[in-house]
Amino acid sequence: MALLCEQGGSEPCGVCHSCIQFASANHPDVKYISHEKASISVEDIRQQIVNDAPIKPYSSPYKVYIVPDAEKMTPQAQNALLKTLEEPPAYVVIILITTNAESFLQTIRSRCITLQCKPLVDRAVKDHLMKKLHLTEEDADVCTAFARGNLGRAMKLAGSAEFADMRDRVIRLLKHVKEMDISEMQAALKELKETADIGMCIDLMQLWYRDVLMFKATKDMNSFIFKEEFSYIRKLAEKSDFAGLEKVLKAMDQAKTRLEANVNFELAMELMLLTMKEC
Repeated sequence: MALLCEQGGSEPCGVCHSCIQFASANHPDVKYISHEKASISVEDIRQQIVNDAPIKPYSSPYKVYIVPDAEKMTPQAQNALLKTLEEPPAYVVIILITTNAESFLQTIRSRCITLQCKPLVDRAVKDHLMKKLHLTEEDADVCTAFARGNLGRAMKLAGSAEFADMRDRVIRLLKHVKEMDISEMQAALKELKETADIGMCIDLMQLWYRDVLMFKATKDMNSFIFKEEFSYIRKLAEKSDFAGLEKVLKAMDQAKTRLEANVNFELAMELMLLTMKEC
């Protein structure tokens, strides 16, 4: 937006015609590279960047190409982009957005300037989710905790029915694990295994026990992630001691390690749940 701003400053003014067009994703000199398949193909790059770059900007000093998820470019697509990167017209700016720069060919990386984007603070992510997507405070807290400063990931989780379903299943399990027998645990684990990402399930469990620890230490629910589950969390905090909670969190870390080492799923998860049941 700053590059195209009619005021020409280091920051966009936000009020000129160019800034307004950019903010509404309707700027004629900003091209977002799209693709229909799982990867960005050589044809996508040729049609949307290589063949289009020689055409001068419509109304601005620069023509900007933005490639979201640029790590999805195939090696052939990257090679097709190489010549344009080496000798771009003076008015062309190409922005490759990625979470994995190592996926680019060395020839691509050597011709780019790398700008590391710092994670957003949790407050900014949470506020965006509540104001723009109208999430409840608890839903926003959970998505924010998982996103770790990545707004795009937070928004994706907020719009995911699968994530919401997984969260409901995990919370039901956490609420009733102390009353479950082995067969009930096995049934719950089978259901999770078939319908959810187990790593994310354990992450959710760790967030739950983080709230338990926070309440036990401070008696303050303002920093809770699962605010709507306050009564359950308070009861668990009152019944548990710090040593037991530490043992549960350690069991969760061990379960993750075992699963990464391809230890039997049922065994690794049952050991974790038995620890949660006993502590």
